[in-house]
Amino acid sequence: MAADCTGGARRRPGRAVAYAALGIVVLAGCASMPDSGDLRDVESTPRQDTGVRVFAMPPAEGVGPGEIMQGFLEALTSDDPGYDTARKYLTADAARVWRPERSTTVLANGPSIATNCNPGGREETNSATCVLTGAQVATVDAQQAYQPAEAPYRKKLHLTKNPKSGQWRIDGLPDGVVMGKSDFQRNYTSVDKYYFASNTAVGSGGQPVAVADPVFVRSKVDPMTQLVRSLLHGPTTWLGPVVRSSFPTGTALKKGVSGLAPDDQNKLTVPLNIKSSRVTAGKCTEMATQVLFTLRNLVPTLESVELRGAGADRLCEVSEERAESVAWHGSARRPEYLYFLDGKHRLVRMPTGSTGTGTGTGAGAGADRVPGPLGEGGNGLLSVAVSRDEDTAAVVGDRGASLYTSSLAAGGSLGDPLVTSAGGAPAERLATPSWDARGDLWVADRDPHRPRLFVVEQGGGKPQQVAVPDLPGRITDARVAADGTRIALVVEKDGKQSLSIGRIQRDDGTGQGISVDGLHSPAPDLEEVSAISWAGDSRLLVVGQEHGGVQQMRYVQIDGSALDSPAPGALPGVKAIAASENERVPLVAYSDDGIVRLPSGAQWQKIDKDGTAPVYPG
Repeated sequence: MAADCTGGARRRPGRAVAYAALGIVVLAGCASMPDSGDLRDVESTPRQDTGVRVFAMPPAEGVGPGEIMQGFLEALTSDDPGYDTARKYLTADAARVWRPERSTTVLANGPSIATNCNPGGREETNSATCVLTGAQVATVDAQQAYQPAEAPYRKKLHLTKNPKSGQWRIDGLPDGVVMGKSDFQRNYTSVDKYYFASNTAVGSGGQPVAVADPVFVRSKVDPMTQLVRSLLHGPTTWLGPVVRSSFPTGTALKKGVSGLAPDDQNKLTVPLNIKSSRVTAGKCTEMATQVLFTLRNLVPTLESVELRGAGADRLCEVSEERAESVAWHGSARRPEYLYFLDGKHRLVRMPTGSTGTGTGTGAGAGADRVPGPLGEGGNGLLSVAVSRDEDTAAVVGDRGASLYTSSLAAGGSLGDPLVTSAGGAPAERLATPSWDARGDLWVADRDPHRPRLFVVEQGGGKPQQVAVPDLPGRITDARVAADGTRIALVVEKDGKQSLSIGRIQRDDGTGQGISVDGLHSPAPDLEEVSAISWAGDSRLLVVGQEHGGVQQMRYVQIDGSALDSPAPGALPGVKAIAASENERVPLVAYSDDGIVRLPSGAQWQKIDKDGTAPVYPG
């Protein structure tokens, strides 16, 4: 059914809303649209329910340039798969060369149409120029990668009037689409696609490590097919230098494939254009693993993926259980223990699922001292990191001056320090260390006179200094991602602490050593970052404050995009936080109340009022 526009007003192009489950299409509204006037804003569409799809209306007969522009901009925010309705607002030549997939520009509000859009007030012409303006906040490029980019937005679009039909159409416009932030949030969803770390493997068998590459897809326009195509096209430019794909070059979906969806057994079949002779069994298994990890973002119940070749022949099939054994995947690993220092600076641990609360007597209820020297205390321990396999711990002792490692087994010894700092005070010495999945240990020296970032390969041997080109200040904290390809840094400059994400480039035989490149800020509004922790394959939990604001705890996506997930409950005086890549594991913090935990759906609960430095493995 469709709404009727009555009265003397011209029909606004409007849009239709489709309730997919019921098959109902509703014209969203009709309104009078003047042919001239002041600056006008294109209203953003309110957030819709997930079952609602929005379709634009084609241009009406006899409307002016202003209405054509309004209708075109509304069509860009619809759920029309190929922007076919938007193309109806263009001339035939413009529709043929326009490439909406090249980019998406996100504005704080909908784009405004300047007053010179219409030729009114002058002698009648067949030409008009519209100027779109707004406050740009971000862009999504052709690879579907999000990039925060605040800047003024101003673009010209040209319209022409067909002398035979008398209809106005757009004949000159830039590639890409533009929309307000609320429309972008309704139309797009952030999803991780997965590749493998180029120079990282785990275990004696060399198990590859999965790396998340966040992209945005249109949420109601065949998102599974979009995401598979994006995966096959390869990683985004920023991540590309440090990851690999198991798909042979040129691999694509078979021509004409769309509407990918699992069957009633939660199995997805993916038809590809490659011949079976080009793919070994091992590579095919890795390929299917990439697809399964990627699509579980959209379909958590997906149980298996089958790949088919150019001749419809079965290449391989991978189950969820098999995929987890093929590749090391950070968010799939549930840590066995939570670790922290008790009131006597001894390293203690408690099972991740423990529900006991502590009173600060000894190790706290439910917590036990770890075996070996770290459970005995001493050495002025300030912070700790536990390896991903939970076999080894690294601690900063001697009031921040020394980094030690020790086995978490009875009979181990502390040995000599691996890294030392000459900083004048504990806050100017070694920061909390961090482990990646391959067993490398990372730590920042905060000495103002000689700030450095170190990596100790396999947690032993001589530490290597890591080069950080274009570093805007002094590193005061560092947390490496489990995959060993990305690192989160807190950087101090002019008394402010900001968050940066970098890409870890490892020595590939060129003698260049290890470096952190491609630094960018995922949370430029936070000026006083005081604690960070990885909390998923592509997100962080961050404690900080905006300019002139109060301390807050919130999730930050590494590409700088906004997250729909709510922030954790307020907690005063947070000094350290611990999260896991496995998002089902409770958050833990060290605050004014000591060690506290936030189980899902509950309030913060005390664990140990005298404890400090909580960590999960990593």
